[in-house]
Amino acid sequence: MPALRRLLLLLLLGVLVDGDGKTAFPETVVLPLRRGGAAASVHELLRSDRLRQRTIRQRLIRRGALDISPSIAGAAAAEEESFGMPMTSGAYAGTGQYFVRFLLGTPARPFLLVVDTGSDLTWAKCRLRGRRRRHRVFHPASSKTFRIIPCAAEMCKNDLPFSLSACPTPTSPCRYDYKYSDDSSAQGVYANESATVILAGRRRAKLRGLVVGCTATFSGASFWAADGVLGLGNSVSSFAERAAASFGGGFSYCLVDHLSLRNASSFLRFGPARPPAAAPVHETPLVLDLQPFYGVGIMGISVDGKILAIPAIVWDFASGGGTIVDSGTSLTLLAEPAYGLVVGALSRRLTWAPRVSMDPFEFCYNWTAATAEEKAGPVPAMVVHLAGGARLDPPEKSYLIDVADGVKCLGIQPSPWPGVSTLGNILQQEHLWEFDVENQRLRFSRSTCHAN
Repeated sequence: MPALRRLLLLLLLGVLVDGDGKTAFPETVVLPLRRGGAAASVHELLRSDRLRQRTIRQRLIRRGALDISPSIAGAAAAEEESFGMPMTSGAYAGTGQYFVRFLLGTPARPFLLVVDTGSDLTWAKCRLRGRRRRHRVFHPASSKTFRIIPCAAEMCKNDLPFSLSACPTPTSPCRYDYKYSDDSSAQGVYANESATVILAGRRRAKLRGLVVGCTATFSGASFWAADGVLGLGNSVSSFAERAAASFGGGFSYCLVDHLSLRNASSFLRFGPARPPAAAPVHETPLVLDLQPFYGVGIMGISVDGKILAIPAIVWDFASGGGTIVDSGTSLTLLAEPAYGLVVGALSRRLTWAPRVSMDPFEFCYNWTAATAEEKAGPVPAMVVHLAGGARLDPPEKSYLIDVADGVKCLGIQPSPWPGVSTLGNILQQEHLWEFDVENQRLRFSRSTCHAN
């Protein structure tokens, strides 16, 4: 399979996790995850990333929170437990997101959901009425635990994202028109529903009272191969917040190499993370007032050991800048003042490689045309320096990416200034990321991401 095709397939995946602990680590749940969809193009991927970045800027203007306490049946809110959802690279599916197998309703039925850390709504394709026509469409009438949230509820009027103001009668459903940053959308009604998780030993537990969306209509290429979205955003209405509240106060995920084969697996875990024994763990504060996004403080970026003269204002949230970590964005997007300095420094150290033109990337290289001696030469090392002394030292394939046979490009794109920068999922690959929401910390370490 051409490298470009495989790259595009991966990018639509999101980020997920697995887990199974025994003594030193809590018990774990495993839910299968897969990817699907038609092959995308580099132009489509970049368009999706840029639209997503635009919506991220808009959403940061509208911040809100709600307080809904979850209940667990079967797990007795056991803090010592954890559960995980295994996932594959999904490179074969043609999108840049990860899919997880999610068990929804009572009795529980499996659905493939896109995992998105930038979304606070979990939803599935749904038919409120009518006969069952498709295998993977959620039918509320078949679930004993599905409860519509009325539009007159305070939650609907004040807390739920993208809820509509129309309320014909107090008992009418709370409707939403959820807009995503890649210009896709989902329309439906809010409800409370249960999800089933599988703990170690194949024991099952239910997460009750989750806020979910019953989506009747949707738009966006990334949703054609999936059955909906698993919202991992920073909001107590999201699945991440609800599950983390009962399983250790956080979640973690690891993304395999974005060109991995179909059977390569990574994981999404709720509960204590399992960092590699030999890899150092880096830690930096989490910025949690950007709902639903997860922010981090960046102190600078270095290339071959030299800190670049990026204006500090670029990393300052209070000044219209800042940085988020987003599993739903494929490429890394840097605000324009930082972008020019970073790609300039990298490209000056790649002058030995023949340049080629490949829109929409600015710097691409014909790796096949380079001599064996040239290709054996060093690739510039890029390091992202975060608050608290943490260093993200990604492998070169995470920023000098394969986009076609024999062609590599700098996988960094400009983002409008003022505006946030985004560390995308390709830059995050082959690292374990732990979002400790309870203690407001982000930890990460190098990992091969093999599921246990």
